[in-house]
Amino acid sequence: MSTFKVTGGKKLQGEIIPQGAKNEALQILSAVLLTDQEITIHNIPAIRDVLKLIELLGELGVEVKKLSESSYTFKASSIDLEYLNSADFKAKGAGLRGSIMIIGPLLARFGKGYIPSPGGDKIGRRRLDTHFIGFMKLGAKFEYLADEQFYKVSAENGRLKGAYMLLDEASVTGTANILMAAALAEGTTTIYNAACEPYLQQLCKMLNRMGAKISGIGSNLLSIEGVEFLGGTEHTMLPDMIEIGSFIGLAAMTESEITIKNCQISELGVIPDTFRRLGIQMEFRGDDIYIPSQKNYQIESFIDGSILTIADAPWPGFTPDLISIILVTATQARGNVLIHQKMFESRLFFVDNLIDMGAKIILCDPHRANIMGLDKKVPLKGITMSSPDIRAGVAMLIAAMSANGVSTIKNIEQIDRGYQFIDQRLNQIGADIVRID
Repeated sequence: MSTFKVTGGKKLQGEIIPQGAKNEALQILSAVLLTDQEITIHNIPAIRDVLKLIELLGELGVEVKKLSESSYTFKASSIDLEYLNSADFKAKGAGLRGSIMIIGPLLARFGKGYIPSPGGDKIGRRRLDTHFIGFMKLGAKFEYLADEQFYKVSAENGRLKGAYMLLDEASVTGTANILMAAALAEGTTTIYNAACEPYLQQLCKMLNRMGAKISGIGSNLLSIEGVEFLGGTEHTMLPDMIEIGSFIGLAAMTESEITIKNCQISELGVIPDTFRRLGIQMEFRGDDIYIPSQKNYQIESFIDGSILTIADAPWPGFTPDLISIILVTATQARGNVLIHQKMFESRLFFVDNLIDMGAKIILCDPHRANIMGLDKKVPLKGITMSSPDIRAGVAMLIAAMSANGVSTIKNIEQIDRGYQFIDQRLNQIGADIVRID
């Protein structure tokens, strides 16, 4: 198990380029299974979860060629469906939550799909009902083998049929999976209460370039007219909005002057304004975000003077993946804020580590935390801690970089799952992070 040794108190300066979007990559890579034609994808992040999915696709029979550090071609012309029943597939699929995304394409193209109970962050109950209820509305049969923790899904007569469905939750992965399944179904599928994140919009646009007929892109009502064949295409992924938000919080906590390059600001939604509500200054320079060095930043209150509440919500609300970053950034602000994590009941438990570092936080319940900002009058102190999930791990890294002394962060494999070469990239602009394997 690898660790980070972080010497805090370093001010960073320079430019940093966000990686390709992790959450988009897992959908886009799975979509290559929808066709036997070649697909070229650019700006793929070299992170653990994505590389595992690429490896899994290769084992499944997809011809994978690496063109550069972030560009690949994929050709799924010789898929080995028998591999889905192998012990190797069950082991690899169980270790990767993104593996659930291959069921929709397999079901659409081959009429059947298999997947073990997928892994991922332990941040609370993350059910898969939305995926499978959607597949069943398209005419698929669903079976769960509890002893093997293995899912089997099959289409009657080998092809799905379009249907109307109202999703029980606006699940991003659920919408993407059903969308991919519906692209090759017979007839028209209507998905109401669909997720509409930029990453989902990217998937829709890619599928349309492949020959799909999807309308309503960007809304919560999608219409998919099924086609019989999808072709190849070329696709470039968005920059990772979670990394961009992480770098904004990092700059504020460490009083650093940073320019985040090529952010595609128009796709960031409320993220910049939410950080501004903590008092963080930033300038948009073309598609770059410039964050000046700030000694202090003050949390806004609501217009009636009450304490600011920041809560996550489905897009276009504030993404839950940045709640941990907002929380840690608030610990050194001036003022109070209530953080309300609505979607996952275990994501705030990492605050015990921040409290040990000296942060003033009251964990009200599994979903809410009241942060009393220290206004940098009392710096955090270095401690030894362990990363429970991707986003909490980076929040702890930000805290360690702003703290007095040396911190040790264990289980950094969690951070590696979502952030590409994060230690190397931050060290290039002045951080002091040592990776110990």
